[in-house]
Parts: sequence; C-alpha cells; structure tokens
Amino acid sequence: MASYVVRFNDAVARSFIGRWFRLEGSGAKKERIGSRFTTEIRAGLTTWAAMAYIISVNAAILSDSGGTCECPTSDLCVNDDAYLLCVNEVRQDLITSTAAISALSSFLMGLLANLPVGLAPGLGLNAYFAYSVVGFHGSGFITYREALAAVFMEGWVFLFLSLIGLRQWIVRIMPQSLVLAVGAGIGLFIAFIGLSPNGLGVIGGDTTNFVGLGGCIADNFQTDLPNYCAHGVLRNPTMWLGIFTGGIFTLLLMMYRVRGAILLGILLTAIISWPRPTPVTYFPHTVAGDALFDFFKKVVTFHKLEKVGNVIDYNYGKGKVWYALITFLYVDILDTTGTLYSMAKFAGLRDPVTFDFEGSSIAYCVDAFCISMGSLMGSSPVTAFIESATGISEGGKTGLTAMTVGLMFFISVFFAPIFASIPSWATGGALVIVGSLMIRNVLEINWHYIGDGVPAFLTLIIIPLTYNIAYGVIAGIISYILLNGIPLAIRRATGGRLVPADYDRSEAWVIPPGGILPPWVAKIFGIKRYESEDDSASASASSSEHVDEKKEEPVPEKIAPPADD
Repeated sequence: MASYVVRFNDAVARSFIGRWFRLEGSGAKKERIGSRFTTEIRAGLTTWAAMAYIISVNAAILSDSGGTCECPTSDLCVNDDAYLLCVNEVRQDLITSTAAISALSSFLMGLLANLPVGLAPGLGLNAYFAYSVVGFHGSGFITYREALAAVFMEGWVFLFLSLIGLRQWIVRIMPQSLVLAVGAGIGLFIAFIGLSPNGLGVIGGDTTNFVGLGGCIADNFQTDLPNYCAHGVLRNPTMWLGIFTGGIFTLLLMMYRVRGAILLGILLTAIISWPRPTPVTYFPHTVAGDALFDFFKKVVTFHKLEKVGNVIDYNYGKGKVWYALITFLYVDILDTTGTLYSMAKFAGLRDPVTFDFEGSSIAYCVDAFCISMGSLMGSSPVTAFIESATGISEGGKTGLTAMTVGLMFFISVFFAPIFASIPSWATGGALVIVGSLMIRNVLEINWHYIGDGVPAFLTLIIIPLTYNIAYGVIAGIISYILLNGIPLAIRRATGGRLVPADYDRSEAWVIPPGGILPPWVAKIFGIKRYESEDDSASASASSSEHVDEKKEEPVPEKIAPPADD
C-alpha cells in the first residue's frame, strides 16, 4: 500500500498539477520540499475540520444584527415571534452564505496563490459588523444593507492597495506591539461574546455594575431589561451544557491534540440539544421552535439566499458608511495581512528580511476580491484563518491544501439544515477558546518600555470594553504617537542628554528593506532582487548575514530596577 501511495504521488508530481503547485519532484522552479499530493489532501481535511465551526458561529453572530428584518418596536423585538422567525430565516441564509464564500475564497487562494491557507468570514470583524456597526437587531448607526455596501467597497479598495503594494507596506511599518495588541484585543472581544447571552450566557447585564453574572432561564429575566437576570443566576441548563461539552470537553481534546477538537465539541453539544422535549432542547414546542425543527428535518438541501443575497444599499453619501468602511479597512489590514505573514512563515515561505512571501500580491488580491463577493452574499469581510496552522503542521505546503478546504466547504453548503440547528450555547465555548488562543500575542509585546507597553495595553483593553475594534486601534495609535513623539522631540532638543527611563529597551521602529513596490511591479521596472530565483536567494542570504552581524553588536547594559525600600 505504501509503495502504491509513493508511486501515485510521484506520478502526480510529474504531471501538470505537480508543476503548477511546485510539488517535490515536479522539476518546477522553487519546489516545495516535502510536498506530496496525498499529504496536501490530508492537510486540507485537517484545516477544514479546524475551521468548520465558523459556519455556525458566523451565522449566529451576523444574524444577531437582524439582517434585512425590520423591527417595528423600540424594545429590539426580543419577544416578537414574527421578527424572530425572520431572523431565523436570515440565519439559515447565512449558513449557506458562510459556507459558499469560504469555499470560493479558499479554493481561489490555493489555485492562484499556491498557499496552504484557508479563508472564511473572520471572527472579530463579524462581531464588529453585527454589534457595533449594524447593532443588535438593527440598533446600530447604519443598516445591514449599508454595512454590506461598506464591505463591498472595502474589497475593491483592498484590491487597489494590494496591486500597488501599499497594503503590505502599511503592516510592515506598523509598530509590532500595536499589531500584536490588536490581535489580542480581538481575542478578548471574541471571548466576551462567547460568555455573553449570545453565547454561553455566563454573563449578562447588571443595573449597578454594567456587567454581572447571567445564566438564568428566560422566565427569570427582567421584563424591562433584556438579558438582565432578576434572580436565579447560573441555573440555565443550556449554559452548563455548553460549558462542559463545548468548553471542557473541547479543551481536553485539544490537550491530547485531537484534530478538529473545536468542531467535535460544537457537534456534541448540538446533538445533545436536538432531542425534544428536554431541558436543553434547541427545538421547544413554540412557533419559532417548530419552524426550526421543520428545517432541521430536511438534513440535506440547498437553501437559497432569500434574505441576504444581493441586498446591498449603495448609500455612499452617508458619512457613517465611510466610517465603517475605514474601520473595516484598517482592522482587515492588520488581521488578514498579519495572518498571511504568520502562516507563510510557519510554512517556510516568508523572506526573513523583507517579510514578503511567495505569491503575496496574488494572495492579497484574492482576499480583496472575495471580500467584495462575500458582501454580495450578505457576509462580513473574509480573512485568512489562523487555523490554517493545523493543516500546515500536518505537512501542507501548497495551494492543494487550501483547495481541499474549499471543496469541503462547498460540500457543507448542502448541509445547511444541520449547521443552522447548532445553538448559541454550542458555539459560545468555541469563541472563548479561540479568544484564549489569540491572547497569546501579549507574550510578544514589549512590556519593558512604557512607550510600547501602554499603547498596546490601551488597544487590547478598549476593544472588548467598548465592543468596538476601531476605538481600541485609535486609542493605541494616538497614545503611541504621543508617548514616543514627545520624548523623541525632547531627546533631540537636548542633544540626547534627556531620555526616558528604559529607553534602551524600547522597540526599534524601522522600515523593513524591500521597498513599497510589490514583486510584480519590481519585475516590470527591472529591480534585480526580483529578476530571478538565484538573485533573490543570494540577496536574502546576504541580507540574513547582515542581520546576524547586527545581532552580534554589543547592546546597552540593561538598567537595573530600583531596590525596594
């Protein structure tokens, strides 16, 4: 059997497929060492298993905005059966939408950019879209249709920025501590949503402390304040089911490195919630519950996008649409570009000096194009998924991995009734877990110098507390400019005699070499570093030697902290 697999891999490598994806043994320039066809397929299945939770999670978050449903009352229609039925139809549409745009974007990323990276609507941006821009049940500053217009325009702006190389350059010049803090802040934001009534329901509103314990059953909520428990906190059985099966069970699987642990935890929680009637059923004997159960019984079907497909309101004359667009742009630049860089580095495809990687321009263009296409399907912006690391760790090195992810998402389109029947308490634990993984970024932030640490802290703490990514980013940038710009002016005015404490431990802000032009533009203008693979390799080698030489230079002695009194 093993010899058959080897012969099969060798045959594929020698074919057009092998040459296109640069499989080992294909004879193509820059073969991806260790890349084999069957390994790529296995890696793609692993990545999909790690990403598949986004189908139900994204639909659950975006449907909280109400979509195209209109609420006629001022109480956000939390008890309006007709409105809730409409919201449920929006959620079913978004199940199909999420799977479809994930399939398209991942497939194109693999086919055109030859990167082992899966794409789907991103967590964090979907929460910002649903809760900050459109607002819960349409209570935000623009409508769902107008928010989709902002996403649609963002994609085309991204495409232009990617073609001229500005998108890559912006991230390369950002202070590293702020980039890391945005990722960590989004992680806290996602975890907060997972603990809220839109997830596990562990926390809720509080009349004195803003946030308090939740987890009460529906009958114990205060009638005039939705999601505020009057009494009986932490007694909802669905909350405890989500904590133990969607949380603890999932974490145990992850501890033993079980592939697709998050998806397995979600599915187990959902399966327990499907029988009726039970204390944790997702299908109570109500009008809304009966409608949910009728759709669930179809199991396999193709659900048309009746509520969210091509519903964009191109109202670009409204100022707040541009505010949302700019925020989407900036956060997406940090999120997608940073993830692509990280995954390219993990796969061994990133240049350690220029921070660029093979197929970068095409990858960014694919991402930008799919952002606009996703808006036509009613979705928030598409982004590269950090879960792609699971497939890369399985040996994925080429676009075949991403294409496999795309094919699996395409199959998922026809299982919309199953994914639409996954309750919020099944996905809440997954959100908390993903948030805990994203918070790891704080370990790499430079906490030794106030000018780096405080702006990073303000960024990551303001994002979840204001439920708004943009506010955190703005706070971080302004504080960074003030805390670094003023000392810089003082240092220059005093000829370097007056410097802040621990200034020698500050993070160096430098523009990486390589210039602003993307590789394809550099080739047109004949820049030697991009002319051939050998030139590129030698340039990278010489640059690496230069970096090593710099590292060997003596560094200033660290200032010892003052002794305790």
